[in-house]
Formats: sequence, structure tokens, C-alpha cells
Amino acid sequence: MRGVALLLALLCALSARAEIRIRDALERELVLPGPAQRVVSLAPHITEIVYAAGAGDRLVGAVAYSNYPPEALEVTRVGAYNSISLETIVSLQPDLVLAWRSGNGEEIVRRIEALGLRVFVSESRTLEDVARALREVGHLTGNEARADAAAAEFLRELTRLRDTYSGESPVRVFYQVWNEPLLTLNGEHLVSDVIRLCGGVNSFGESPALVSRINVESVLGADPDVIVASGMDKARPEWLDDWRRWDSIRAVEHDQLYFVPPDLLQRHTPRIMEGADSLCRHLAAARAHYRSAAPPAQ
Repeated sequence: MRGVALLLALLCALSARAEIRIRDALERELVLPGPAQRVVSLAPHITEIVYAAGAGDRLVGAVAYSNYPPEALEVTRVGAYNSISLETIVSLQPDLVLAWRSGNGEEIVRRIEALGLRVFVSESRTLEDVARALREVGHLTGNEARADAAAAEFLRELTRLRDTYSGESPVRVFYQVWNEPLLTLNGEHLVSDVIRLCGGVNSFGESPALVSRINVESVLGADPDVIVASGMDKARPEWLDDWRRWDSIRAVEHDQLYFVPPDLLQRHTPRIMEGADSLCRHLAAARAHYRSAAPPAQ
């Protein structure tokens, strides 16, 4: 009997050690009996995080535009981030669904949970949050060592850029997400944290909405030093040059129109460091231009 009791105690201890408890972006505690083996991602950036954390072999479902790394293209699609197929998700029998708070919304989270599935909700608003997301996925899937290493490398690059650009003079930046409708991002968005990292100031940082619809008049009024365009892919969008008709804007007058591929700047993944490096170099070039163009002191 004593041996049986010891065995039961050991099994209970092992079970408790395997159990995973973690709080998500909705401040809820998620409990898993052990590392997730079948994972569904509801956002392209979450898909990237899963692979970066060393758990790509656990991914059984992902949304449209989950195109990085290339292996992600082979994963079964469960709709788009804003139009999820619940039937497909259920058919994949996941033991964990990873959702994006501001992209998927809390309603879809409730609907998935009503089907008896476990959902972990994430949200990155700062660059440090990307490292945290890596560690969270690593913890949820039992890949702590790989995820921690990826997070540490990310933070080293972040520190390098911060040390390089944090003391630079501010540059006012209008970040254009799209042209019709004319969209930008406010100061709470992760892109604004990148702008701050590079010594920039978001011209629309005080806008009320995370993704804000604005008009040409508001850009004229903001008179940014630099305009940075996003777009859809790796190609510089033609609509960036539409601003050249408004030569009263300081950025246009001084030809300070730049492009950074959206996948490198708008996705909350380790690759954002590539986008940040590119943006910092653009702002440094603009800063140097304005210094050289300034009239000599009297």
C-alpha cells in the first residue's frame, strides 16, 4: 500500500509539473494539461511567432496571408483573421487556438471557446511585447529553450538600435498605411514604438483609433518632416508619389518620401527588427538632410 501511495504521489507531482498555467491579453488564466500538440493560429504574425518559437511542427491551421516562413504556406487555412471558419477549426481538433485581440476581436474568441476549445489571446503594443509573445508560445508548446533564445536575440538587436538612435533629434513622421481610404496608425500601435525607437514622433500619435481614417487636409496641417508608406507587399506603392502634388508639405518639399515593406514593420514578429533598422536609416537620412539644408547660424 505504501508503494502504491508513493507511486500515486509521484504521478500527481509529474502531472502538476506538466500542467501549464498562463495569463493572456484578456487577463484570463489559461490552463493546459501539458504542452500543446495541435495549434491553430488566427493571425499571420502569430504564425510567424509559432515558427520562431520552434513550434512550427505543432501548427495544424493558420489564416490567409500566413506566408512566412515558406513552410507556413502548406498549413491548412481556417479563413482570414477577420473571417474565421469555425467548422474548419473544429475539424482540425486543436488543443490550442492562438488569437489576436485587436485583429480577431473578443467575439470570435467567445465563439471558439463555446465550442469547447482553449484559446490564448495575445496583443503586442511595444517591441518588448514581441519578445514576450515568443516566450509565451514557447511556454505553451514546451519549447522554452528555443523561444527564450529567439527572444534574447530580438532584445539584443532592439538594444543596439535604441543605443544608436535614442539620442537623435526628433523627426515628425506621417506613417501611411493605405491611400483609399487614407489610413494611419496612432501612438498605441506597435509601429509607433518603432518610430520612437528611431527618434521619430508620430504626427498622428494622438488620434483616437488604433487605425485612424484621416484626410489630406489633416496631413497638410500636420506638415510632417517625413512620409513613410506601407502598402501591400515588397513593392513601393505608386500612391506614395501622389503626395508630390502637395509641395507645401515639408516632407514633399524636401523629397523625404520613404517606403518600408509592411511585412517587416506591421507584423508583430522578430522580423520587425529588419523593418525598424530600415526605418531608422530612413529617418537618419532625413535628419542629415535637414541639417545640411538648414541656414547657417548668424
